[in-house]
Amino acid sequence: MTATVIALPVNQFDHFYRGGDRIGALRHGPGGPSRPEEWIGSTTSRFGQAPQGYSVLPDGRLLVEVIDEDPVVWLGAEHVARFGSSTEVLVKLLDLGQRLPVHLHPNRAFSKTHLGLSHGKTEAWYVIDAPVGAEVGVGFKNAMTLDQVSSWVRERDSEALLSSLQTKVVHPGDAMLVPAGLPHTVADGVFVLELQEPTDLSILLEWQGFAVDGAKDGHLDLGFDIALQAVDLSAVTAADLDQLVLPAAQIQSAGLVSVLPAQADPYFRAQRIDTSGGPVGVTAGFSIVLVTEGQGVLVTNLGAFEVAHGDVVLVPFVAGYWKLEGSCVAVACRPPDANAPDGR
Repeated sequence: MTATVIALPVNQFDHFYRGGDRIGALRHGPGGPSRPEEWIGSTTSRFGQAPQGYSVLPDGRLLVEVIDEDPVVWLGAEHVARFGSSTEVLVKLLDLGQRLPVHLHPNRAFSKTHLGLSHGKTEAWYVIDAPVGAEVGVGFKNAMTLDQVSSWVRERDSEALLSSLQTKVVHPGDAMLVPAGLPHTVADGVFVLELQEPTDLSILLEWQGFAVDGAKDGHLDLGFDIALQAVDLSAVTAADLDQLVLPAAQIQSAGLVSVLPAQADPYFRAQRIDTSGGPVGVTAGFSIVLVTEGQGVLVTNLGAFEVAHGDVVLVPFVAGYWKLEGSCVAVACRPPDANAPDGR
């Protein structure tokens, strides 16, 4: 397949928590009630369930296979020299029809030691919609011991877990980085665009009321004695959370604006593109672009492509410097720069 700008079909599938109708409305997909995630431009499979999770192109081929055939064309020579044929990013839409269970994702050191993988799962959320007063919980308010957390998991004490988390109200347009290791939850009704490392690694700390057997499937097949060693037990203050957030007021302006705090740079990048002040240019590089408002034209050296609200397009490196014209807002999700520092 010759690399070009490609509009992606929807990639929703069943999950253990409820939601998905807003994804269906945005992306013209099947919606809910139990398809709360869409994996977008995905070269990552679900944990132990390949090929589910991989993005399928309009011609029926898997994106991961197409990139593997010619990674320099898709990702660029500098990227391939640093990262190989990995896109280094998994992008999702998450539409929560119920609160996420308290869970966490391992960091790279844990993943390498216990799973033989080079990535953990640091992630970030760009809030598309949220009810007034909706909260996320990220990290423990007070330093914890492994024995205490293990006890809560063993005793299925959801109330204690929830009350232990540092919380923050989120609003549409906010963005937040969630470093690997921090236990977290997100309120019912929140709708986010998520960027993360390209893995499907989750450790559940609770699962009551969710369609999953956490005792069997909540520990990455490691057992909880090992899996819980991935938990960041340190205290997270309100000020610490503030350092991980970019509020909407800092993001929502005409032109090209970085959506994420600088701490995200080793893992991935996201840029909000707002053409209300005129065409917006973007440097060459693999991009997964979600149009969140309006319609326009994406102009590249491979041609011009009409885009509209709800579209997702893949832009390969070979497309070169590109511009978004018209009357629209989009978010370009991108790998880390080839010269970015190492993540942890």
